[in-house]
Amino acid sequence: MKPLAVFGTSSDAGKTTLVMALCRIFADRGLKVAPFKAQNVSNNSAVTKEGREISRAQCLQAEAARIEPSYLFNPVLLKSHGNGSVQVIVNGLVYQNQSIAAYYAEIDNLKQQVKQAFSLLQQDYELIVAEGAGSPVELNLLNKDLSNTFVANSFNTQNILVADIERGGVFASIYGTLELMDPVMRDNLIGVVVNKFRGDRRFFDEGEKIIAERFGVPVLGVLPFKPLNIDMEDSQSLRNYRQRLDDAKIRVAVIAYPGLSNYNDLDVLMADAELYVELIHDYRPLESFDMVLLPGSKTVIRDLQWLKKQGLFKEILQFNKPVFGICGGYQMLCQNLHDPDAIEHEIAIAEQGFCFIDDTVLYQSPKILARGQYRLFSYDMISGYEIHCGRMDKYPLYYQSGLFSGTHVHGIFDHDAFRTDYFKTINPQYRGYTYSDYREAEIQGFADMVADNLDIAAILRALQVL
Repeated sequence: MKPLAVFGTSSDAGKTTLVMALCRIFADRGLKVAPFKAQNVSNNSAVTKEGREISRAQCLQAEAARIEPSYLFNPVLLKSHGNGSVQVIVNGLVYQNQSIAAYYAEIDNLKQQVKQAFSLLQQDYELIVAEGAGSPVELNLLNKDLSNTFVANSFNTQNILVADIERGGVFASIYGTLELMDPVMRDNLIGVVVNKFRGDRRFFDEGEKIIAERFGVPVLGVLPFKPLNIDMEDSQSLRNYRQRLDDAKIRVAVIAYPGLSNYNDLDVLMADAELYVELIHDYRPLESFDMVLLPGSKTVIRDLQWLKKQGLFKEILQFNKPVFGICGGYQMLCQNLHDPDAIEHEIAIAEQGFCFIDDTVLYQSPKILARGQYRLFSYDMISGYEIHCGRMDKYPLYYQSGLFSGTHVHGIFDHDAFRTDYFKTINPQYRGYTYSDYREAEIQGFADMVADNLDIAAILRALQVL
């Protein structure tokens, strides 16, 4: 069986969600399928069963395929480190912090890592569904590409091109991409998917004919716009969340500092019809909110300094209602934060925190990567994971006293009992819901929509399944 790759005419065209849907569709047809993205750029990551770190997007795709996530699904992950540098994670472990130029200088070695990961997956799975990155025709970067032309040529993938009609210029984006596309990638192109269509589908019948006849490529489907409110890959996707505000009882202020990471901790809250969640990107009074959430941060001390500069630090100090911190946000609640070896910053640095927790944070290598069942806040068997370099001696996992609570464990609010009890202390009228059911319904509902509007049979024929 041939591998499949999904490329896009641009970033945010819908590659991630289409791969997710295809993984579920193929898995439901009895195929042993795995997702793959050679290189991802995201601060939103999770820990696999091997104790390795990969993008949340590939974890979502693995969940859709009903398999355990593996570091092989995302062999190269880049996390923004600020000031033009990135943290390079290879095979799920931190390699080093590098400038973009230094990263590109080692691209040949990374290509070998990508080849090895893909080959190992092919030994264990019948079908690999690879996701491209951005556009496959960034001509100035083709020799540095890991996720597009390199994958298509190295593994002779059958290819799908996704175009986002919502942003406009869909014909130009498809035509231009086809004209500039690598010959091997173009020869193996199964067809085009027009994504995020709103309105009456019949109005695009002529458009479909134009693409097929004038561009010489079939349209595999026109997918209606359907938001997916779980595991968004970047901050732009986070802005596109659609909240269900049917019965909002509690107003939650989420501090969206520049280094915000692990946005998936917000999924369960933003999907909750009883919570109004607002992202706070700059100074504003917080008195109208019932709770402040400090989420994860890739650059904790830098974001703490940003809070002080914005005036939000003082605002939170004066906030006489519940404050909850997760990972980097949890560390900010402490007295002092020390990075003597410049683990997370360009230079050795120290900064005073909110002093809500009588503890000190010390940043050290290696990064803590753990996943499992935790005992937190008197609850047993809370599923979650840790990704952090900061160590706390007194309260390494969690803290709760009065209005102030926090934990290093991501996924804490996914636990229905904890979430329900916590928000009932803020408003006794809060009822709660079952997040796992909601999450599965989101995945299956999106996959069903794709299956209803995509020529799956044509794809399977190209893969030599039919």
